[in-house]
Amino acid sequence: MCIREGAANWKAQDMKLEDFRKISPCFGKAETIVLQGWGEPLLYKDLIEAVRIVRKKGARAGFVTSGATVGKEFISELIDAGTDFIGFSLAGAAAKTHDAIRLNSDFEVLLENIRFFSEIKKEKKLDKPRLHLVYLMLKDNMADVPLLVSLAKTAGIHDIILTNLIHINNGWQEGQRIFSCTDPPPNDFEALIRAAETEAKKLKVNLRVPALRPADVPVCEENPLKNLYISSEGEVSPCVYLYPPVPSPFKRIYCGNKFETEKASFGNIFREPFEKVWSGHKYAEFRRCFEKRLRDHRGSSQADTKIAEPPAPCRTCHKIIGL
Repeated sequence: MCIREGAANWKAQDMKLEDFRKISPCFGKAETIVLQGWGEPLLYKDLIEAVRIVRKKGARAGFVTSGATVGKEFISELIDAGTDFIGFSLAGAAAKTHDAIRLNSDFEVLLENIRFFSEIKKEKKLDKPRLHLVYLMLKDNMADVPLLVSLAKTAGIHDIILTNLIHINNGWQEGQRIFSCTDPPPNDFEALIRAAETEAKKLKVNLRVPALRPADVPVCEENPLKNLYISSEGEVSPCVYLYPPVPSPFKRIYCGNKFETEKASFGNIFREPFEKVWSGHKYAEFRRCFEKRLRDHRGSSQADTKIAEPPAPCRTCHKIIGL
């Protein structure tokens, strides 16, 4: 179900630690550094040192993992390094569902790793890293959503983030999305979410639910006005969805229609100072589109107000319609 299943010429690559060190002076300007791109963070051999570097610069460090086998010693080192948050990516509330969707992830191993984190934090009398679950909603796993809350509670996790399938590039993925671009989503999906919300309230678990139908949002959830993505090669893009590790243009299915989208990079931070990249003319113009959308949205109560178009690379992304 990964984006790479249908993406030709996928380029798997890690950022070299020396390059990571090279850009670390910029980290002090950020609140949070998410140590993740298009791969599995726990497979990055320098992950612990990367966490240490980020924390020394005063920023929060964390990532989302599909639950690769790591062992207690590695988990203890991650905690000692100062990792602030870890999200565990689930695609089911039971092994049968999860393992059928996440083919390279093991549900029981993932739960065991969560238990290890909780136990070691308790032994060290630490409250970090804060653990949360990230659940990708699909037609094949929606029945498990209400069960997810009690699973989280049992595992000692108090935060769940439900997510939509945003980057779609093949027919199977398109058939699995539960949100609708036009008509309301099926009532049974919304009923399952309501059941999960009721259970979350009862068990005092925080449940974050995305929209299942389009919404008029001036700035998408990735918020390119404050956030950015840096590829393993140092390319600076507004968000991870605009710079997948495939040749440009890349294929994207948006609301049932196929598009070829150009990758968006506004400079290379390995070769140029961050300030030069951020203030570059094209990057500034990109952000001005969203600034104008914000102004238009604030005045949208007037009948004749029309919100400006988003930048071209964002017009075929489900995030721009609030999903």
